[in-house]
Amino acid sequence: MCNKIGTYLKALAAHDTGVPFYVAAPSPSIDWTIARGADIPIEERAAAEVRRIAGLHAGEPAELELVGAATRVANPAFDVTPARLVTALITERGTCAASPGGLRALFPEHAPGADRA
Repeated sequence: MCNKIGTYLKALAAHDTGVPFYVAAPSPSIDWTIARGADIPIEERAAAEVRRIAGLHAGEPAELELVGAATRVANPAFDVTPARLVTALITERGTCAASPGGLRALFPEHAPGADRA
């Protein structure tokens, strides 16, 4: 499951504290062509968002440089949450296991070979 950065950490926290973690995903948001989370292209946001922080200094807007421009940074906009941390998926067709088989049970038309009759 791919979602805004921080979702993976919430799923880990839920797992570690025994709290169920559900993902609500309407079918149009499911990419049926991607088999593994590692294959999801992750948008990289501007490095300046990590290098600098905005605030006020003496009541005036100011920016503070946290690290220099030569410092390498990563600023992914999304993270991938492993299915093992997801209790179930909730879709418009019902709830299923967070697995290819669970999704196929709710969306048989997307099963491999389903378009061949």
